[in-house]
Amino acid sequence: MKNRNSIFTTSILVLAGFSLSPVAQARQQSEDRGNGNSAAENVDALNLSTTGANNTAHGWFSLFSNTTGSSNTADGFQALFSNTIGNLNTAQGFQALFSNTEGGANTANGTFALLNNTTGFGNTATGLSALSRNTTGAQSTATGFQALQLNTTGSNNAATGASALESNTTGNQNTATGFNALLRNTTGDANTATGFQALIRNTIGFNNTAIGAGALEFLTQGESNTAIGRSALPSTTTGSFNIGLGDRAGASVSLASNVICIGNNVGGENVSDGCYIGNIFQRPVDLNTALQVFVDSHGKLGTPFSSRRFKRDIKPMDKASEAILALRPVAFHYKSDAKNTPCVGLIAEEVAAVNPDLVVRGGDGEILSVRYDQVNAMLLNEFLKEHKKVHEQGGMITELKKEITALTATVKEQATQIQRVSATLELSRRGQQTVFNNQ
Repeated sequence: MKNRNSIFTTSILVLAGFSLSPVAQARQQSEDRGNGNSAAENVDALNLSTTGANNTAHGWFSLFSNTTGSSNTADGFQALFSNTIGNLNTAQGFQALFSNTEGGANTANGTFALLNNTTGFGNTATGLSALSRNTTGAQSTATGFQALQLNTTGSNNAATGASALESNTTGNQNTATGFNALLRNTTGDANTATGFQALIRNTIGFNNTAIGAGALEFLTQGESNTAIGRSALPSTTTGSFNIGLGDRAGASVSLASNVICIGNNVGGENVSDGCYIGNIFQRPVDLNTALQVFVDSHGKLGTPFSSRRFKRDIKPMDKASEAILALRPVAFHYKSDAKNTPCVGLIAEEVAAVNPDLVVRGGDGEILSVRYDQVNAMLLNEFLKEHKKVHEQGGMITELKKEITALTATVKEQATQIQRVSATLELSRRGQQTVFNNQ
């Protein structure tokens, strides 16, 4: 009985001694550490030796290593566990911001959120494993399951949606909104993807913008593409500087670059440097107001003006149009025309040799085409000049006809008179012969 009492007494003493240990003291709820309004709750929450002010730790080993860091809030097992001098961090969730040491102004909400962040600052992670591998990347925002999960040093990224920018490691200035948006991007910069699986396969491409479910879905490394609309530019893989605007716009563009497709289901062609716009071909217009559309070397579309109020130095063309009489019309085929369509026209270089003002040059100064509208005006002038000549000649012919008519009448009158004289002479001759015979 004595031994049993001794064991019981010893147990009580051990328990009493254990209750006085620091660990046991740490279990006390809402313990004020007396370090500038810092408070801790649960085992080893907030290092006892910290001098940082205004910290709040709730959860086992939360803010465990903190030394001088201030204004941090940790809620969860080992939340902000490694933080030493980092300030203004908020970690909520199992091992949220676990590795953070000096990083500041980070917000992690979710299990493993910003798990490996060490010195990165200004990051916001909300969701399981969001930004979990970030180390030194700064000012990124991840909202959603595994959003920006593999990011290490990439900065200024924004991912909203499950697995958005999940594979990004060092890419910067990317924005992904939607499930699997920019899923495989690793080092690509300045991409914007909005929509389900938008830019999902991009890895190192940069400066791309995709808005719409499946937009730029197969792009891997192209740059500066813009796709707006469901599945816009869906086949583009490595092409660059393409624009697709509309549902499945640019669906036929895969490797080509500098292609513009505007309109729903305007697929375009896999040929670089083209522009395709829907709802123009075979669409009627108001002919009373319709004008020709021109494009200049800057790519600007517009219509020409013919009103006097837009012109100056107006004078007759006169002989200036005679240059076109030296032009040589030809028949030809375009090299790019697989259908081998017969064409007629002029050779721009030959026209330039006759009159340099009748050709159009590109931005590089090379001759491109003929200003056929000017040639047509010169043709009209030559036609009018010839018409005037014909009109004048017509007047001369009319006068000549009158003169001929008058001459004809005169000749007829003279012929009549001659006949009369001849008849008179004949009668006179016969009369003289009769007299002679009677004698």
